[in-house]
Amino acid sequence: MSLHPIPLPAFQDNYIWCLEHNGQALVVDPGDPEVVSAWLTKRRLQLATILVTHHHPDHTAGLPALRQQYQPQIHGPDENIQGVQHLLFGGEALNLGAFGQAHVMAIPGHTRAHIAYYLPEAALLFCGDTLFSAGCGRLFEGTPTQMYQSLKSIAALPDRTQVCCTHEYTEANLRFALAAEPGNAAITERSIEVAALRAQQRPSLPVMLARERTYNPFLRCDSPALIARLERETGVRTAPGLPTFTALRAWKDRF
Repeated sequence: MSLHPIPLPAFQDNYIWCLEHNGQALVVDPGDPEVVSAWLTKRRLQLATILVTHHHPDHTAGLPALRQQYQPQIHGPDENIQGVQHLLFGGEALNLGAFGQAHVMAIPGHTRAHIAYYLPEAALLFCGDTLFSAGCGRLFEGTPTQMYQSLKSIAALPDRTQVCCTHEYTEANLRFALAAEPGNAAITERSIEVAALRAQQRPSLPVMLARERTYNPFLRCDSPALIARLERETGVRTAPGLPTFTALRAWKDRF
């Protein structure tokens, strides 16, 4: 199935992701209902489905208005979100009608019950605030162990997966990535590309997962060069994997 993900800019740096097919629309994390309504009206679409990844208001504030206006099916995690009709916990196979099937992934860390939606036929991943291009979400409610395992589960998806993150943080994340792994040519290449895109006010997303693995430090916690650089920064040698992730996330928080 060929579906083209459409990022609608909202607020300062959010993206509300949308899909359309045969007059139907699917929307992910609609924080701003007016942005969504304007797009639906322009495209003459009926909103069939809303997918929610986590409870933060910039991802959920539009639910009441959109539900009242369009009566879509609204799916989301068990995080006391007003408007969610169908609770998901991870592991479900969700039938999205014209948009195929989504595998629901439990990816806690940023929030307690954060979830992602992977559409295998279209090779799309809607991952909320867990994975960003060249970065990952802050740990507001979860633990480093949870976030590290969540990122590993995402990293294990097929190479051709298009990662649809919900914030335009890529340029800032790449600055940290370059500090963490200065000898990585993939970071420099992506930085040049993103600077050109943003200069044209174009989104840096989506991005192929295979490529993301080459420069995102939080997906590279086994890299000897990154671990050595982290030791120079902190004065402490960390083991590959979770210890490196934990130290790296702490460094990013103060970067």
